[in-house]
Amino acid sequence: MPKVLVGARIVDPQKGYDAVGTIFVRDGRIAAVSFDGEEAGWADAERIDLSGKIIMPGLFDMHVHFREPGLEHKEDIETGSRAAARGGFTGVATMANTEPVVDRAQLVLTQIQRGKEIGLVDIFPIGAVSKGLEGKELSEMGDMASAGAVAFSDDGHGIQHSGLMRLALDYAKLWDCPVITHSQDEGLVGDGVVNEGVASTRLGLAGWPSQGEVVQILRDIELAELTGGRLHVGHISTAAGVEAVRAAKARGLNVTAEATPHHLFLTEDDISTEYETYYKVNPPLRAGTDAQVLAQAVVDGTIDVISTDHAPHAAHEKDLEFERAPFGMIGLETSLPAVFNGLVRTGRIDWNRLVTLMAIRPRQILRLAPLAIEEGTDASLCIFDPEGTTPVDRDHLASKSVNCGFWGRTLAGAVWGTLLRGEFTYRDGKVTR
Repeated sequence: MPKVLVGARIVDPQKGYDAVGTIFVRDGRIAAVSFDGEEAGWADAERIDLSGKIIMPGLFDMHVHFREPGLEHKEDIETGSRAAARGGFTGVATMANTEPVVDRAQLVLTQIQRGKEIGLVDIFPIGAVSKGLEGKELSEMGDMASAGAVAFSDDGHGIQHSGLMRLALDYAKLWDCPVITHSQDEGLVGDGVVNEGVASTRLGLAGWPSQGEVVQILRDIELAELTGGRLHVGHISTAAGVEAVRAAKARGLNVTAEATPHHLFLTEDDISTEYETYYKVNPPLRAGTDAQVLAQAVVDGTIDVISTDHAPHAAHEKDLEFERAPFGMIGLETSLPAVFNGLVRTGRIDWNRLVTLMAIRPRQILRLAPLAIEEGTDASLCIFDPEGTTPVDRDHLASKSVNCGFWGRTLAGAVWGTLLRGEFTYRDGKVTR
């Protein structure tokens, strides 16, 4: 059914929009955008009053784990898609660490098809760099790229072999794909489970030093310069890592980076002597000074993207001793409210910068078609209510898992609706399909 979205503040820096207006939707596409209040000729349309709300292009998360195939007890493509719709996302890029690993074309095609069947969010698979994520032999990158893989990553594992990383960056150039790194030098990290320093001492747990991240970032920057390949630093967590990326950009290298809401807005100090395992993430929550540097890097453009690293786990898996519980937390449903709370309401960034970080830049890095609010484009939109609230509890989470670092909190602001090609996938508290 045609729709007229009335009264919202339309924000899209691609078009220079930041004003109250009206969006007309027909046949899955934006038919017109108006800022003069004119609605003539749309008597057959559903008129939706969105006064006080903000409309932006549908969000895109370039770093999620939907666990299908093989680990559906944690999450599957359907429940992950429901979480994405609940969070305002119309596109996601799924990591390869499933069982079996997404290291061949057929699994790429299967994930894309499952996303189409469910119809809640567009799925863009990320293929494994190495066969089986073993870090020994390159996967069939060309076949996967031809099937629709948009990037390559061994996320969950740092690629320890420098020669293999060099080859990956070189080969990925053939398809203009980035290699997304998981920066972890295993010789330095060892059995670490929390940030080395105050947290590891206070909690009596094995420490994970910042150098375990930055050493690999520095190595991979040098390899990006050697090969001319496209390097994207996933879930950066340390001040030293940020400085390495900033210096690489100053040298003109093809390096981009992302940060997660949990590394921006949670720190090692949040982990109490109750040893809450939903705070156990890879890389670990860092010191407050690291989080401050990350936030400034988001503000000044050193960090290009905010991604969630949505990493669901079943309750029985997280309900173990801290050392034994798996790493990871979910984040799709809390990402936009968390960024709104931590950066927009505090005046650190404006809505245009947020839209760039969470909708525009991820698509650019993955070489996807731009999604702008303009006549003729897909009506894939996120509608946010800054006066709403997002309670983080079981009643309000669409994900199969509940291991969220913001558990028990109520965040200011809420996603009111998500449209994918003109149809609501989430509307006023309910996933619609």
